[in-house]
Amino acid sequence: MSFLLKVFEGPLRSLSQYYRRTVGYELSKYGLRYDDLLDETQNLDVQEALNRLTQEERDMRQQRLKRAMDLSMKHVYLDKETQAKQTPFDHYLSPVLAEVEAEKAEKVALGSDVSYNRQIP
Repeated sequence: MSFLLKVFEGPLRSLSQYYRRTVGYELSKYGLRYDDLLDETQNLDVQEALNRLTQEERDMRQQRLKRAMDLSMKHVYLDKETQAKQTPFDHYLSPVLAEVEAEKAEKVALGSDVSYNRQIP
């Protein structure tokens, strides 16, 4: 197994760098960040992480998503100067999401994986 990792390490590294550049280029066209692609309707942990963000960060995320949808509908991209200023891999949600997932894993380890529910059935 170790031999295979050493054989394919170089090609996999260059392939991953190419993929990262491509994704960054595509996100910059619309002014998005990688964390903007996380969907809160598909994952409750993402929803909890978004709730923990400051209002300013949530507003900035909403504005980036609105701008990207508007640009997509118009079939245009941001101008080159604005694209150059974008930071697609400036993670703002991933650290908070990792914290939420660690708390969830800790609850499961302690045997209290179901949080308290205040709703009346």
